[in-house]
Amino acid sequence: MTFKKSMTLASAAVLSLAVASAASAESLTVVSWGGAYTKSQVEAYHKPWTKKTGASVVSEDYNGGIAEIKAQVEAGNVTWDVVDVELSDAVRACDEGLAEEIDPAILPAAPDGTPAMSDFIEGSVTDCAIPSIVWSTIYAYDSSVMSNGPKTISDFFDTAKFPGKRGMRKSPKANLEMALAADGVAPGDIYDVLSTDAGVDRAFAKLDTIKDDVIWWEAGAQPPQLLADGEVVMTTAYNGRIFNAVASEDKPFEIVWDAQVYDLDLFIIPKGTKNKQLALDFIAFSTDTQRLADQASYISYGPARKSSAPLVGSFHSKPSLAMGPQMPTAPNNFKTAIQNDFEWWADNQDEMNERFNAWLAN
Repeated sequence: MTFKKSMTLASAAVLSLAVASAASAESLTVVSWGGAYTKSQVEAYHKPWTKKTGASVVSEDYNGGIAEIKAQVEAGNVTWDVVDVELSDAVRACDEGLAEEIDPAILPAAPDGTPAMSDFIEGSVTDCAIPSIVWSTIYAYDSSVMSNGPKTISDFFDTAKFPGKRGMRKSPKANLEMALAADGVAPGDIYDVLSTDAGVDRAFAKLDTIKDDVIWWEAGAQPPQLLADGEVVMTTAYNGRIFNAVASEDKPFEIVWDAQVYDLDLFIIPKGTKNKQLALDFIAFSTDTQRLADQASYISYGPARKSSAPLVGSFHSKPSLAMGPQMPTAPNNFKTAIQNDFEWWADNQDEMNERFNAWLAN
């Protein structure tokens, strides 16, 4: 990835003028992951932006990846204007010419004047994508069912000690990392091991040990429901979905942070959208310091800007619930964290998907 270095007030002013002239009569289609996550974006981004510009936001859900974006771009019929994607998919979309380039000059500085490129997490702003959150894949269990529940990633794979069905995302991503961690590989060595054929074999061999006990999920809203319905005794999940079930629905779920796999989500603009200027304005607005801090009051995903952290307060409907300790990056949660290697996944996603699907079919 290369980074744009310039930041000018002029370009931001031109963008604002262009948007102001068109916004009142237009709408923007913003695509995200649904559930509590999209709700957090609606409250923190969509509603305030509509109030500011007069443009409406049409919210659509998807399950990730770039296949639908690619189909729209190649057909010359782009109906999505802004899409929330994982970092490896942002890199792939840019490399494959499926996303518009975004000049970071449109991004507002931090409140203290720190330029945006110095305020975002290092290396997170790319040629075609602007980050919003840090999130993680964890696993969780129902403490009302298991009073002395699992504590480590190895426990997730131990069906003798903790019998019952497990929920896992129907994707190799995060599953391979967690499998190697459960097999004794240190967090910092995961991708070195996965970069060898023997390492990939080792990860799949570990997954083999629980394959017959897995219920596969695809949408982020499914894992909390699987737990609530008693279909699984534990499940991998996006940390914010489990937090929402606990904080908003009083579910007795416990997160196990050991070997969490953390990642970034970013906004991209599909190549060929008819609403590019409006999309750029939406992204610049939604990733400013205050908006990212506001989102963190609705869901436990960490803001991608450093200046947002001090502004993160309590859960929006429970002032007594501080959000800081709920974040993936909180010190107590981060001790054995595995950083998703977006470059490895950008290079290996197709091959791993093919092998994973073949493994599932056997």
